[in-house]
Amino acid sequence: MSGLDELLLRVRDRAERETEVLAPCVREQDVVAAEQALGFNLPPLLRLLYLHVANGGFGPDYTLLPLVGSGRTVVGEYGPLLDARPAHWPRGVLPILDWGCGMYAAVDCLDPVAPVLLFEPNAGPEDWADAWFLDSPSLAQWLDTWLAGTGWWEDEVVAAEDAHEPVPWPGAVRRLATAG
Repeated sequence: MSGLDELLLRVRDRAERETEVLAPCVREQDVVAAEQALGFNLPPLLRLLYLHVANGGFGPDYTLLPLVGSGRTVVGEYGPLLDARPAHWPRGVLPILDWGCGMYAAVDCLDPVAPVLLFEPNAGPEDWADAWFLDSPSLAQWLDTWLAGTGWWEDEVVAAEDAHEPVPWPGAVRRLATAG
């Protein structure tokens, strides 16, 4: 069993334990249609989560948005960004979890390692690059953090005296310059 297969099993196991009813997984044709609508491919791990764990509703705190379907979805959240790319949102950065108060967890689908970014616009930045932070170097590491209970969103982590501050996303300036 590969490390990826093991990670998917661990995620599925926790999702089943913490969720009363998991949403059915999407089908391959749903992923293909979503990728066509988005204009880019999903990173392999994100694709596998939707195909083999559930169509959202699991994961850290507020849980992953469904990829497709009714109500709020990943494709639906990215759609307006695709139609008229705002200055604050880079192309290929896919919102996957709404933390509330305008904050999102997003995956950089144009980076092969699929880093997870935190968009935090609440400080009213003069430069939108200041609203982007690197949450995790990869989606796999972000999921491992969730599985270990050590994410910044965990109450114990937030309350700790040595809680780490978010690290600015190094690619923000360059990627925002080409957002339009």
